[in-house]
Amino acid sequence: MIRAALPAALRSLASTARRRLAPTAAATTPAVLRLAVGAYHLRHVGRRRSLYRGVHRTDAASFDPVGPARILRRPLPPRVADALLDASLVTGALFTAGIAHRVTGPLHAALQTWNFSYRNSWSMVYHHENTLVLHTMVLGAAPSADALSVDALRRDGTLLPARRSWMYGATPTVMNAAVSLTYLIAGLAKLSGGDGARWIEGGTMRGHIAFDALRKEMLGEQGSPLARALYPYKHLFTAMATVSLVLELGAPLAVLDRRLGRLFALGAFGMHWGIKGIMRITFPYNLSGVLYLPFVLMPPPDPPQR
Repeated sequence: MIRAALPAALRSLASTARRRLAPTAAATTPAVLRLAVGAYHLRHVGRRRSLYRGVHRTDAASFDPVGPARILRRPLPPRVADALLDASLVTGALFTAGIAHRVTGPLHAALQTWNFSYRNSWSMVYHHENTLVLHTMVLGAAPSADALSVDALRRDGTLLPARRSWMYGATPTVMNAAVSLTYLIAGLAKLSGGDGARWIEGGTMRGHIAFDALRKEMLGEQGSPLARALYPYKHLFTAMATVSLVLELGAPLAVLDRRLGRLFALGAFGMHWGIKGIMRITFPYNLSGVLYLPFVLMPPPDPPQR
């Protein structure tokens, strides 16, 4: 009755949104994303396992809990923190292989969230891990193991079952929405700073880059030769500031249109490689390209119903 009472225009808008944001897709769409995100986590955490174990043994005076770790008044015993870290590698392997996904998916997302929050409670907060956590949460809750998984082999006898559903198409949309929101917040933060809209002129960016290069040199690190070479060209920094702001403030549009999404993914991917080249600041998940894979794999909208 309520649906019948909706105005025709509103029903049409809801139908268009459903066709674009949750189009019918094959089960392989979220499955490929699960494999990519899971493999990235295993490599990222596995390579840093000894580093994390060292953090777990840091002086308790440096412990300043953030996120879920704020429930703690004091650090965990190192062996307990080590066990939780290793458990996330085990669940990460199960998540990636698609084994008992309804259990291991949410469990892996929970362990990953805890371990990264606990890691960030000892020093600076590494924001680049936030999108990895958000992506894992989405894939852990979504039916992302209905193909290319052990679960699919057990249930359907094949890695590529002929399954199609709007839920498979909605999965990359939700992942993209999480990414777009983080970029939008970064763009709004620039505008809310002391320079406001003058950020687009490039002077603030140029100053940040110069300060970062000087700080590195004073600390005995090698600065970026590219930053030194580009510093005299003020108009170049204006162009870079403009592009970065357009990408960040326009990020939500990338969720609404798959072509805009792919353009955004290409632009943001290039921007982070530019940051690495000019400032030697690394965003591992962004630079890997896995973060932007949901934009690339977003299925086309369903055709309108007649």
